[in-house]
Amino acid sequence: MKIFQMPDSLANKIAAGEVVERPASVVKELVENSIDANSTWVKVEVLEAGLQQIKIIDDGDGMSEEDCERAFFRHATSKIKNENDLFHVKTLGFRGEALASIAAVSRLTIKTSTGEHAGTLLELEGGKVTRRSKSDARQGSEITVDDIFFNTPARLKYMKTIHTELGHITDILNRMALSHPNIRFEVSHNGKQLFKSSGRGDLLQIIAQVYGMGIAKKMIPVEHKTLDFSIAGYIAKPEITRASRNYISTIINGRYIRSIPLNKAILSGYHTLLPIGRSPLVALTIEMDPILVDVNVHPAKLEVRFSKERELFEAVETTIKQAFRKETLIPSVKQPKKQKEQSSQHSFDFYETNKRNPVYNSFSYQNQVLETSDDKQIEQDAFKTTQNAIISNEYSEFDIESFREQESVKTDNQDDENDHQNSTERIPVMYPIGQHHGTYILAQNENGLFIIDQHAAQERIKYEFFRDRIGEVANEIQELLLPITFDFSKQEALLVEQYQEELKKVGLFFEAFGQQSYAIRSHPQWFPKGFEQEVIHEIVEQVIALEKVDIYKIREEAAILMSCKRSIKANHYLNNNDMFRLLEDLRNSTDPFTCPHGRPIIIHYSTYEMEKMFKRIM
Repeated sequence: MKIFQMPDSLANKIAAGEVVERPASVVKELVENSIDANSTWVKVEVLEAGLQQIKIIDDGDGMSEEDCERAFFRHATSKIKNENDLFHVKTLGFRGEALASIAAVSRLTIKTSTGEHAGTLLELEGGKVTRRSKSDARQGSEITVDDIFFNTPARLKYMKTIHTELGHITDILNRMALSHPNIRFEVSHNGKQLFKSSGRGDLLQIIAQVYGMGIAKKMIPVEHKTLDFSIAGYIAKPEITRASRNYISTIINGRYIRSIPLNKAILSGYHTLLPIGRSPLVALTIEMDPILVDVNVHPAKLEVRFSKERELFEAVETTIKQAFRKETLIPSVKQPKKQKEQSSQHSFDFYETNKRNPVYNSFSYQNQVLETSDDKQIEQDAFKTTQNAIISNEYSEFDIESFREQESVKTDNQDDENDHQNSTERIPVMYPIGQHHGTYILAQNENGLFIIDQHAAQERIKYEFFRDRIGEVANEIQELLLPITFDFSKQEALLVEQYQEELKKVGLFFEAFGQQSYAIRSHPQWFPKGFEQEVIHEIVEQVIALEKVDIYKIREEAAILMSCKRSIKANHYLNNNDMFRLLEDLRNSTDPFTCPHGRPIIIHYSTYEMEKMFKRIM
């Protein structure tokens, strides 16, 4: 007989391979259980980045003695009773795999009580119960996970350094705090507090604790409702960017998820406000009917599938675009403040570990070569954000309220000023006073000094002109005197053949010209003169990459190409009339703050900051 049924102990270890990837996975699953148990307070204590011990304490509903033992059976759950429930999941956990999988690869102790009677204490080793007894009656649960992977040593060699593993834990807990600002979180490592949130439901305060007050002050609130979706949260001004998309937090019905299409919708909302290769800092919470989202498509429940995907992405993109339409996005130069020395109680060290600990020795040195760039990014991000949390924790609530009052006063003042100005003007009148190196226009008004990149300014003006002009042109065909030929790989040629109908709809007719070669004898008239070949290449590359033709995006790329090629360059001297006309055209633009590639156009030096720099005020 070749086919046999695996014993439960082996099946649980295999399941643990999917659910328990690293110590951070244990933290995630146990904290999600605490949240599902209606906790208002969750405390996380880890030793050696969780490789030695993870302890989760909460004030949730707790469990009875019978339920406590059943919770460690495979696929034991209180959340899914029938198939219909699977399509209305409102909790973070539901599969019933987490506790069984964690217990299978660790030494686990649980103390739990509903608060009505004496509690229950269970000890498990490798998934088997080794001790049962009574515990105190404090409502809630306390789970301690020791020696993770003690019985699967092969898994240990895939662990990274202590600070990398701690970085993953911190990253997850930051997302948890952002997802549930109404829960008070406390996090410590080797006895030192790393993070503490108030649990008052203030998302901006959590952002300040995670990313710092400087970032929180440059966040813009967003809110939008449709029949299916309720979107709220904060988006950073375009001047705040990062190289990694790790700073985009999307939360669906209280669950942090990773979604490449949703990230693209967010980036589309920023549109040309972001420099190429940079990502924004965003915290968006989206509420919807659970039937519209399938959370059962990923072992760790990090990815989901939407049934109204296009409608959601359009709503997100529109929400962000509308928020920016109301903002003045001119970055102001601030004089850097002197760094205050941090007291010892406000500092921590990822690298402070017990060198004699065999766990540390086996991972921290032997496996440093296994770290990836993503791991390093998470480690660096976690270090910075946790440090911000520690430093700002005592003051963030006061500062945030103070900041909101200032913003309210500023808004009121702006409303008064707008009585005397056109409400559509988003940048002030600026009077040119000269040029710097024939590249930057220097201008002034009562608010201070402005420096304008003349190429970027004209690029924005021409881009909006060409974008509108190209959008109005009908798909009339221009015949070519000489055909343009293209050579493709076999796979590319197959895609071109497959999408011939879509290509014909945008006015491109590819004629076979050999086995894998094609000729174009005509193209739409709206193609920019002199750039026809580049635009056709762009369309073909889009079909190959996305297997579809997005005519709006193609026309936009053509407008960007034309605006860049036909704008004034550096070292081009302008007279005062030319400069004033350029600034007035910029003021009348739809988005006068960045060029089509996302680079800033205007930098502002306030009179106050200038006087500080020259020590006229102290």
